[in-house]
Amino acid sequence: MQRRGFLAGAATAAAVTGRRAWGQTQAARLLRYVPQADLTVIDPVLTTAYITRYHATMVWDQLYGIDSKLQPQPQMVDGHSLSDDGRVWTFTLRDGLRFHDGEPVRGRDCVASIKRWAARDPMGQALLARVAELTAPDDRRFIIRLTRPFSLVLNCLSKIGPPALMVMPERLAATDPFVSIKEVIGSGPFRFLANERVVGSKVVYARNQDYQPRQGGKPDWLAGPKIVNFDRVEWVVMPDPATAAAALENAEVDWWENPPNDLLPMLERDHTVRTEGNGPLGTIGTAIFNQLHPPFDKPEVRRIVLEAMSQTDFMTAAAGTNHKLWRDGIGIFTPGTPMASSAGLQAINGPKRDRKTLKQALPGAGYRNERIVFMASSDQAVQNAEDAVALDVLQKLGINVDYQVMDWGTLVQRRASKEPPDKGGWNMFITGWSGLDMTTPITNQTLRSNGAKAWFGWPDLPPVQTLIEAWLEAPDVPAQQRIAREIQGKALELVPYIPTGQYFSRTACRHDITGIIPGQFVFWNVRRT
Repeated sequence: MQRRGFLAGAATAAAVTGRRAWGQTQAARLLRYVPQADLTVIDPVLTTAYITRYHATMVWDQLYGIDSKLQPQPQMVDGHSLSDDGRVWTFTLRDGLRFHDGEPVRGRDCVASIKRWAARDPMGQALLARVAELTAPDDRRFIIRLTRPFSLVLNCLSKIGPPALMVMPERLAATDPFVSIKEVIGSGPFRFLANERVVGSKVVYARNQDYQPRQGGKPDWLAGPKIVNFDRVEWVVMPDPATAAAALENAEVDWWENPPNDLLPMLERDHTVRTEGNGPLGTIGTAIFNQLHPPFDKPEVRRIVLEAMSQTDFMTAAAGTNHKLWRDGIGIFTPGTPMASSAGLQAINGPKRDRKTLKQALPGAGYRNERIVFMASSDQAVQNAEDAVALDVLQKLGINVDYQVMDWGTLVQRRASKEPPDKGGWNMFITGWSGLDMTTPITNQTLRSNGAKAWFGWPDLPPVQTLIEAWLEAPDVPAQQRIAREIQGKALELVPYIPTGQYFSRTACRHDITGIIPGQFVFWNVRRT
């Protein structure tokens, strides 16, 4: 070979090798994630959709983070002090907190963010009802002055169940809490790249190079240091489970949030894929009624539907025949947590009338053959399975069902409508909640029963709401547990919603992805080996 040819060939090989190495480096710093649904709402205050919460934990930060023992731990806050009378809480922010636009995080940003969040969240409203004054005496501090002691202050400031409390710049937090913010600026570990957003296809985040993780400790759910190991995270929206499974097995994506349980055996046979449990609290299924319009404005009709439905049927459809992956016979609160009990469970577990008898009882309960709009999710496999079970039950009861299938993002937007069903409204849908969010009467959004201020469905049930308020004033855990038993009994009598059971799921990732925090879909601590 001539020297010139040899040098040219060597140069070409070096260039190719260099490009390959550069590409490999870029790939190593990129995480491709398949979320449960597309991101349709960017403002964490406006929705309880979990996909928005996952977005929020990337972009914004929290004052306190909840750990795996359900205890609030300082996150943005360096520490706090409490006055002897239990009424004045003084919080000091830690050093190094800056928003993505370069501005420091100040006490007044925290005050404005708390107020905006509290306007939409039941825990926030409970807090504000006891606040005499919420101020920021300087940039590093904010103060909550209460009218009376309230033991749940830190639980409020660590609220992660959507809507989660996230700290925004004051200028954004000044936005009407019922109107979406117009830009996404936080102080969290990632920046939202709005210019790369492709609706229905892709959501992109870049590492916030200026983020300073909390020092000390280790990541534990939402607590501890948030150490980012990827420069870029791409959410790749894939509503079809088969497509997502193939993409994971072919290394086109790195992590799939929620593979259906029936695909787990196939994924687990692939040595390049690993599955991990999503935590001990599982997911609680809920059938939601719109109680503004007939026929579900009548508790007697709701009670008949409750009696006709079987948690066993729901959970078998949702999670399969392996009983280790689900529980039936559950009530209002997550099994195994302090507020859970057997109170009133005869409504679910006890002897039931046959469906023919229940069908005959419906007219006497107030059903007048109204057409009900049942919203079903096309891109949520578990919920879609539960939708089919509910449809079968309603039809066998003789209820006139208009079964409308739509993607989850559309359902999330439509459920906010209070219009009658024939004018774009709805009567019923099914959703699921993290078991963490169903552990207490104040975090259980679907239980809230104060009418216009309640969650979608807007139940107006004073006996339930009065007990929730009493629980907030309870002096200790035994008193809370006693009231929680009363709440469950009354809720299963008046039926603000139907618990459909508890199921456990797994997440799936490539074999070289490690550091996923169990039970939390967050993007710090995750790394490629």
